Amino acid sequence: MENNLKLFADDKWQIDTVTSDFFSIFNNTHARKPDWSILYKIYIPEAIIIKKTSLSETVYGLANFMEPRQLLLTNGTLIDFSEWELNEETIITGRIAQRFSRYQKTGCLNGNNFTAYGTKLFQFIKTSNGWRITAMVWEDD
Repeated sequence: MENNLKLFADDKWQIDTVTSDFFSIFNNTHARKPDWSILYKIYIPEAIIIKKTSLSETVYGLANFMEPRQLLLTNGTLIDFSEWELNEETIITGRIAQRFSRYQKTGCLNGNNFTAYGTKLFQFIKTSNGWRITAMVWEDD
């Protein structure tokens, strides 16, 4: 039983780290340059990413999710941007996991400061290289 608790704690720590790495990418405060290569380390190549807006959705693969965000965060359109997890609930069952994550983001888009909140749902699998994101869906409030 004690060994299972230690294993669970280690898995939870790894999932926390992957999630933290995800949020750290989307930060260009203080002229910081996001490290886009992290996405390829924390996601499986076949991952699906969905942006939910009202009753419509936009479905992305990893590359077409990253490219417009990379441009937005590096061309001066979106400055002083960061987003971070406010709270979470993670369920781990064997080598699969799901995480409900509330987040906040702030920045300056086209000269207009903003603060927004939303929800991200992550799905993970434990691979031979550690925990990886297989899917993510998000919706801003």
